[in-house]
Amino acid sequence: MDDLRHIERVEQLKALANDDRRAILRVLMARPATLTQLGERFGRHPAWIRHHVMALERAGLATLVESRPTKGYVEKFYAASARAFTVDLMVLPDEAETDLVVVVGSDDLALDLLAGQMRDDAAAPDLLTIRLGSLEGLIALRHGLGHAAGCHLIDGETGEANAPYARRLFPGRDLVLVTLVRRQQCLLVPRGNPLGLASPADVARAGARFVNRNRGSGTRVWIDRELAAGAIRPVDVAGYEDEVSGHLEAAQAVDEGRADAAVGLRAAGRRLGLETIPLFDEQYDLVTPREVFEGALFQSLLAHIVTERFRRAVGELDGYDAGLTGTVTPLRA
Repeated sequence: MDDLRHIERVEQLKALANDDRRAILRVLMARPATLTQLGERFGRHPAWIRHHVMALERAGLATLVESRPTKGYVEKFYAASARAFTVDLMVLPDEAETDLVVVVGSDDLALDLLAGQMRDDAAAPDLLTIRLGSLEGLIALRHGLGHAAGCHLIDGETGEANAPYARRLFPGRDLVLVTLVRRQQCLLVPRGNPLGLASPADVARAGARFVNRNRGSGTRVWIDRELAAGAIRPVDVAGYEDEVSGHLEAAQAVDEGRADAAVGLRAAGRRLGLETIPLFDEQYDLVTPREVFEGALFQSLLAHIVTERFRRAVGELDGYDAGLTGTVTPLRA
């Protein structure tokens, strides 16, 4: 039994659309059971139970785990195929019918600029960005939910950006990394930095109110690694469980006085007039399968990334660097 299985086919959703079927699946997630045992549990005829169990089995949500000869017949035990299920389904237009590039993953101000510039070009595909966080973006891409994943993950052992995570999550797949920007992350604090904070460790020691980033985001991965390096427990950080899902939201929490500090982009903090204490520089890449990279939609996206117009707009964002913008790095399986 898997710990977690992703539901990504319409047929699986159909199987779960029935209330009785979901109830049976929940029982099978707890322990294996026979059709007779399920019939006794729900007060229904085994034939009725068999109809629903077979539907779950065809959808890959339940499986036969044991056949046990008993008193002249065979008892068949069924179990759920996972301890938990999550839905990973995104409905998009047919590429033959519309021009739409979907980027899932971490939010980025330059990516928003790019989407705006592409909307201004009648011949360009639309760029749809879906904010999930860097890790969740890569996982969603692995399940085919989008054309590319935007991520900024620094490998703790090598210091390499993004590629190690992509290789681990896409074994045996040829990928391409397209660098969008280099950017600076900062500790965002009120103007004048009244508490004299310079790091997440300072936030913990001062008992200051912190606003965290969503689990799976590249910023959250860095925050957790930094706290662990300083032997600081999350429970010792006031506000550690208070999460926001974007850099501007983090800056707004500090600007509105709901937090004393947050980690976020220098550009987001400066936009709201906050003090920005430099923490680290990072690379924001778009990760995409090679077959998607070679397609017309992604090539149109790349053509807009390497324009002087986009590079100039990136250079005007505080803490951003367009020196590597448009760099293409193949990752071989």
